[in-house]
Amino acid sequence: MFDHVTIHASDRGASERFYGIVLSRLDIAPTSADAGCASWNDLRILAAGGERPATRNLHVGFVAPSRAHVDEFWRAGTDAGYADAGAPGECPQYTPGYYGAFLRDPDGNSVEAVDHADTRRGGNIDHLWIGVRDLDAATAFYAAIARYTGLHRGRLWEHGTQFRGAWATFSLVADGRPPTEGLQMAFGAPDRQTVREFHAAALAAGSDETSCVNLFVRGVC
Repeated sequence: MFDHVTIHASDRGASERFYGIVLSRLDIAPTSADAGCASWNDLRILAAGGERPATRNLHVGFVAPSRAHVDEFWRAGTDAGYADAGAPGECPQYTPGYYGAFLRDPDGNSVEAVDHADTRRGGNIDHLWIGVRDLDAATAFYAAIARYTGLHRGRLWEHGTQFRGAWATFSLVADGRPPTEGLQMAFGAPDRQTVREFHAAALAAGSDETSCVNLFVRGVC
């Protein structure tokens, strides 16, 4: 589903060190690093500044190959001095067999390693949770662009709406948490016509309050 997700860091060096440490314990290697950004396949870290505010109040979950990898992710992060947001353990409130551990990145975002029966294949990001002010308006926006991004509705609950793609999900959540800021999500498109239709549909639906959403043809746009 995601071509990439971009996190804007208030201190890029600090965030790059954090993600380098914890993602290495999930066998996720960096794919590039230059003056512009650092990336680990479908995750990118850019410096915040100007019109790019720091990403805050985001939850991102990464695929772990096993429960042992989840344990090592948490151990490496806490040993390096990063904030514990939840020790390794089962989380049956999500799905049976769900096993996760949680840390805070340098900007306070919730970062999880997770092993469960439906984890993503072909990418590192398993899911996002995005805080929103108006759940109905945010849900309507993503429903309007769903056909162009390969999204379809997933689980619904009182305070949230999930959208599913190919082995990844994101959830819009209005449960009193602060709204997510400074997030960018990018989806791949099969051709330029789809990009144009996506752009028109997004404009007609109104601006998304939390995220910059892009659709593009790789190698073209």
